[in-house]
Amino acid sequence: MKPYKERRLLDNQILREFSHNVNAEELEWHMDHSDRRVKVIEGHGWKLQLECGLPKEMIIGETYFIPHESWHRILKGQNSLIVLISE
Repeated sequence: MKPYKERRLLDNQILREFSHNVNAEELEWHMDHSDRRVKVIEGHGWKLQLECGLPKEMIIGETYFIPHESWHRILKGQNSLIVLISE
């Protein structure tokens, strides 16, 4: 079971929600097969960590680039996180 709910909007866009109740241990390091741009729609205190880097706070309205086949993870914040993912 995945730690999020998602809905595909277009062929290359996904709206994804991580609940404020998600177990932080479920937010594992992983990599994706394609480049992704992740725009934060809602959420406070969540962080994105890319391989070989320190966690950076995810800010509402900002877009973050995640290169394909690079290890990354998110760290839990105070409320639910909603992101728009473009592949």
